[in-house]
Amino acid sequence: MSNAEAGRTDGMDLAAITDALPRFEPGHVWLVGAGPGDPGLLTLHAINALRTADVIVHDALVNADCLALAADDAALEYAGKRGGKPSPKQRDISLRLVELARAGKRVLRLKGGDPFVFGRGGEEALSLVEHGIPFRIVPGVTAGIGGLSYAGIPVTHRDTNHNVTFLTGHDATGVMPDAIDWAGVACGSPVIVMYMAMKHIGTIAARLVAEGRSPDEPVAFVCNATTAQQQVLETTLARAETDVAAAGLSPPAIVVVGEVVRLRAALDWRGALQDGRTLTVDPLKKRARDRSA
Repeated sequence: MSNAEAGRTDGMDLAAITDALPRFEPGHVWLVGAGPGDPGLLTLHAINALRTADVIVHDALVNADCLALAADDAALEYAGKRGGKPSPKQRDISLRLVELARAGKRVLRLKGGDPFVFGRGGEEALSLVEHGIPFRIVPGVTAGIGGLSYAGIPVTHRDTNHNVTFLTGHDATGVMPDAIDWAGVACGSPVIVMYMAMKHIGTIAARLVAEGRSPDEPVAFVCNATTAQQQVLETTLARAETDVAAAGLSPPAIVVVGEVVRLRAALDWRGALQDGRTLTVDPLKKRARDRSA
């Protein structure tokens, strides 16, 4: 009998697994990733936190369907930060977590994606340490991986790349970050995945081309990834800014640059299931090249 078969008969069932999850203690803060939007991507730890938290301090990008899993008596506090809109200061959010925990609440800090991937989770955790507040980190599916998967775009593929760079398209002040080594990224990373880059995509695309990327290199924008409102635009570096404006797309969005975008023609599983898209067998024309070699 295989290990998998033995697990079916001897392993814990779902109820037993749920019962074995850690207890959310009063006065503790859990920093939890809610994933990119689809509630099905929540982890068991995240669902456990939602069901037992007294207060949920959540970001703007947390899907309402995820919040619907909260206990009926849980208090919801909005702490969203969106570019160009009035937002609470990061220090105020961190101090609010401390205040709630000291009041004996089970405090769930719920963030879209993963709290440690461009989510300021590290800053908030450091503040909890400073004030002696016990905490737990619960990872989530980050949009730069999960969102692209829902668009049929792999982050890595043996025929296109063996490394990938994740970066943010704006810094704490909202401008394109100068601290990024754009020349190094352009020359050294076959695939670039960008968070919060739509606002400056024209400048970013021009910078990448100036540093050596082809103007015809494929680019994809995945907006509202994994949700029913998901939109995907495929374009090129040269046309990225123009095509985004013409399509009327708006954040939140993940942007990916690289040959992996071409694989969407074969791997757009959602388009095939929902829209009847016919998938291409050899999107990279690898078989044709192999035959001619």
